[in-house]
Amino acid sequence: MWPPNAHIARKPTRIAPTHAHTVEWSRALASLSLSPQEREQVERLRRDIIEPSRDAVVLVRFTATWCGPCRQLAPLMEKAVAETKDPRVREVVIDIDQNPLIAGQFQIQSVPTVYAVVNGQPVDGFVGARSASDLRAFIDRQLALLPPADGAADGEALVAAAFAALDAGDARLAADALGALASAHPDRHDIIGGYARALLALGETRGAEEALAAVPANATEPEVVKARAQLELARTLGGGGDRAALEARIASDPKDFEARHDLAGKLFVAGDRDGAAEHLLAIIAADPGWNGGAARERLLKLFEAAGVSDPWTVTTRRRLARLLYS
Repeated sequence: MWPPNAHIARKPTRIAPTHAHTVEWSRALASLSLSPQEREQVERLRRDIIEPSRDAVVLVRFTATWCGPCRQLAPLMEKAVAETKDPRVREVVIDIDQNPLIAGQFQIQSVPTVYAVVNGQPVDGFVGARSASDLRAFIDRQLALLPPADGAADGEALVAAAFAALDAGDARLAADALGALASAHPDRHDIIGGYARALLALGETRGAEEALAAVPANATEPEVVKARAQLELARTLGGGGDRAALEARIASDPKDFEARHDLAGKLFVAGDRDGAAEHLLAIIAADPGWNGGAARERLLKLFEAAGVSDPWTVTTRRRLARLLYS
C-alpha cells in the first residue's frame, strides 16, 4: 500500500526523499475489480495528485464534515498556500468519507492529516491543526525540493541555497533539500556530507551514519571531513549526563571541569559553538593539563567539525593560542 513505510505522528513526520518510492497507481489499481465510484477516485488520484506533483508540491489535506479541527485548519491552510504566491503549490482536499479508497491508500488513521506529494512521492506530513507560521514553514520545506520557479538558477544555485539554510540554522529545510540533492547526485560527496551534517543537527545520528557510509573512506571534501568529525563527536556524547544536569553541576561548582568538558560537546552539537568554546577555554585557562589536555583535544576536534577556515574556528584558535603561549 502506498505510501511505503509511511507513519504519520502527532508532530510533522518527514519521509526522507532518499527512501521514498514512486508507485504507478494506474497500473497497480487497474487490475483490481473496482466499482464505478472507486474508479472515479482512482482517476482523481491520478489527475489531481500524482500528475500535478511531477512539477509542483501537492498538499493533500484529508478532512471530514464531522471534524472540528479540520474546520480550524482549512482557512489557515488556504491562506498559507495563497501567501506563497507560487503556482507550484497546490492544495487538494479529500473528504475521507467520500473518498475511502484514496484515504486507504494514504493509510489515513485520523483527520485532519496533510501529506505533501512531490514527483509522485510522499515527502512529508503531519496530523492535527497547525499554526499559520508552522504551515508556512512546512510549505517552504517542500518548495526547497523543487527547482526555482523561473528555471534560471542551475544545480549549483540549489546546492548553495541548501547549504545557506544549513549555515543559517534551518536544519530541517537543509536536510530536506540536501537529501533530495544527494539522491539525485550520489557522486557528490560534498552534498552527502552536508546532508549528514543537517541530520546530525536534527539529532538523527543513525541517518547521518547511513548517509556517510556511501562516501569512500578516503574522501577528503571539506564537508565530508566536517560531517565525520561531527558524527564522531555525537557518538562520544552518550554519557556524562544530560544538559540540564551538567549545567546544574557547573552552577554548583565552576571548577567541575568534567561537567564543562561534557557540556561543551553537547552545546556544540546543538549549534551553540560560542558556548562550547567558553567552557573549554575556561578549563584551559585554569588548568591546561587537566585530564591529559582533554579540553584542548576536544576544542581541536570542534575546530575540525566546524571547518578549519570557518570564521569561528579562526577566532577561537587565536584565543586558544593566546592562552597557551602568552
